[in-house]
Amino acid sequence: MPRSRLLAIVLLGFASMPSAALAEAPLELKSVTVELPFGDKVIPPGPGADEVSRNCFFCHSAGMLLYQPAMPKSAWIKIIDKMIDVYKAPVVQADIPAIVNYLTDLEAK
Repeated sequence: MPRSRLLAIVLLGFASMPSAALAEAPLELKSVTVELPFGDKVIPPGPGADEVSRNCFFCHSAGMLLYQPAMPKSAWIKIIDKMIDVYKAPVVQADIPAIVNYLTDLEAK
């Protein structure tokens, strides 16, 4: 069999493959519902509580924030910077001082 004929047969075989794939059942997209757990913990009111609620509760629960170890302001600033830089958290820059003060004061109580 000449090479050109063999090449033509191989190309025809590849050309017929997509039509066979189209004969399969079409892809079905299904809507999925996810139920997130609801915690009954709330953060105590005080200066900075609104900023924490506005910026942190996208990803964290109140319980998670309440059980953090005591850390100095410099450590909280590093953690918040990491949340913004690494995890792309939508934290408002102007709210960061209030968040840091709230978390530091929360642990002092």
